[in-house]
Amino acid sequence: MPNTIPIPIPNHPPLRIAISGASGLVGSRLTDLLQQNGHHVDRLVRGKTDQDDEIAIWEEKFEESKLDGLNAVIHLAGKPIADKRWTDEVKEQIRDSRIEKTRLLCHRLAAMKTPKPATLLCASASGIYGEGGEQSLTEESPAGEGFLATVGKQWEEACQPAVEAGIRVVHLRFGILLSPAGGALEKMLLPARLCGGRLGSGRQWWSWLAMDDALAAIAHCLFNDEIDGPVNFVSPSPVRNAEFAETLGKVLGRPAIFPAPAFALRIALGEMADALLLNSQKIVPKKLQATGYSFLYPELEPALRHLLKR
Repeated sequence: MPNTIPIPIPNHPPLRIAISGASGLVGSRLTDLLQQNGHHVDRLVRGKTDQDDEIAIWEEKFEESKLDGLNAVIHLAGKPIADKRWTDEVKEQIRDSRIEKTRLLCHRLAAMKTPKPATLLCASASGIYGEGGEQSLTEESPAGEGFLATVGKQWEEACQPAVEAGIRVVHLRFGILLSPAGGALEKMLLPARLCGGRLGSGRQWWSWLAMDDALAAIAHCLFNDEIDGPVNFVSPSPVRNAEFAETLGKVLGRPAIFPAPAFALRIALGEMADALLLNSQKIVPKKLQATGYSFLYPELEPALRHLLKR
């Protein structure tokens, strides 16, 4: 079994941190990690609550006093983008869960009469870049075209009330997040065990990040006051889709011999196929590297062996 690298958290006096999506794939692990390191975590929730450690910030009437004393907010909540085919209704739900919920959250943080949280980390996504072809994409690269790019741009713009209120805002532009407990990797395991191979041409670049690095990089951004604006949450080693499939097959002990043609993916998934599987994104984690973040799993094979315990 590969060695497990402890997830590093900078030494810091205890903070009071509110997290949305605290029961999700990233949020649940992040909550545990922060609590283990002495920080107090409140959960931002939808719907009314009488729990002391929950804040129903999206309710029309919520207890504003529960925001008093918050040092930071980490906003991770949002409707999953790959669970259902993108009908007009699903697209609207995706938009609302990101743009409108984020805008309301930021308005309420900006309107606080007591000292505001110093920091807001808000989830975003590499989908903001759209189809990138062979170019290397950094945080300075412009937004692309398509549904996810438009949502991503408006999602980040929804944080402007917090920026104008003097809160340090960081946009966490997640690439393909790898965890066997959910998300893309969980969905890829069964096809890979059945010897599934590349998707489409297999030449499209995939920018990925191991879950452990996602958690450590969030902590890096939380405790590093010089970081603001967009931050690419990807490893420094993007790979082409065909290499990803071959490496996953190697780790699982299965050959990656059955490709999935692009036309078949488009028939099965519609618009989602290009946006999530066939678009090429060669993304560089420029800000993380420039601010001294040291990746735990910068290469794909060791990352997969760690995650899958192979």
